[in-house]
Amino acid sequence: MQNANESFENRHPFQADISPNKPFFYENDGSDIWLRVPSEFSFEENYNHLSTATNESLYTLREGRIYKAIAVGEEDTVVEIAAEGEHYLRIRFIEEPLVDSSALREGVARYVHDWFDLGTDLKPFYEMAAGDPLLKEAVVSFYGLRNMGIPDLYEAICWGILGQQINLGFAYTLKRRFVEKFGRFIERGGERYWLFPTAEDIAVLTPEDLSAAGMTTVKKCEYLVDTARLIASGGLTKEQLLQTGDVKQAEKRLVQIRGIGPWTAHYVLMRCLRMPDAFPIDDVGLHHSIRHVLGLDAKPSKERILELSAGWTLWESYATFYLWRFLY
Repeated sequence: MQNANESFENRHPFQADISPNKPFFYENDGSDIWLRVPSEFSFEENYNHLSTATNESLYTLREGRIYKAIAVGEEDTVVEIAAEGEHYLRIRFIEEPLVDSSALREGVARYVHDWFDLGTDLKPFYEMAAGDPLLKEAVVSFYGLRNMGIPDLYEAICWGILGQQINLGFAYTLKRRFVEKFGRFIERGGERYWLFPTAEDIAVLTPEDLSAAGMTTVKKCEYLVDTARLIASGGLTKEQLLQTGDVKQAEKRLVQIRGIGPWTAHYVLMRCLRMPDAFPIDDVGLHHSIRHVLGLDAKPSKERILELSAGWTLWESYATFYLWRFLY
């Protein structure tokens, strides 16, 4: 294994395009993948954030390492993600028979790059936040935290729908039921690593199938199935939403779908589409965070939040994520 402290340029990195505007570099050394991280990145802060989800079904944390099943095309794999010095993430495959597959390795590198939002330059955000009354404490406390995303559109929408009007703990319980009933798992070293059900998996089911599995209200089950059918048929894709080029237009497209209101739409645009100005302004957690930071006796009004966020232009998504971190 090459020295992690050796300069990136001397380690013969490979380049791949995660999107037209966000090239990224990684090294495939035949065993592990080495993913370069920005200066404004802290693996510890992101690990700590992930650890707050005490009933999470889609990743496992052990001794400072993240274990996760990832689907790349028709192939499923399990990887271990860990910090390697200050400048790299090391991705190690767990008992992977197709470890030599270049498509699998590039797909995993792309997924992790997207999941940790490594393509976003946070310097302007930190410069803005340093003088912002609401954010200055958050960016010091959680420096290097990334907006840990949900790369799959159907998964992001499901999480938004499942979380509507219930507490976070129960939302995680519903998610686990959903994953373990309708998803699939890979077994490595005697452990099961789950993958979220695909839209195609759910599209062939009925709302009654989901309801029988304990998936909360009949209406939510209808929303989950309807959305799955829409995505499986090609009627809704990430590319379509990104091509709107505007958060308001993307929101307009999403709220036309039954079960998706403004909060869920902005949550999806924030966590999956990475639209920087996505802003779930009606989020209860955001209100509690603002109340906490400012020491208010009651939650702020929407008008007050708009005043406080006036300087966040094109950073509303990250501002929200950092404020959430005070609570969870």
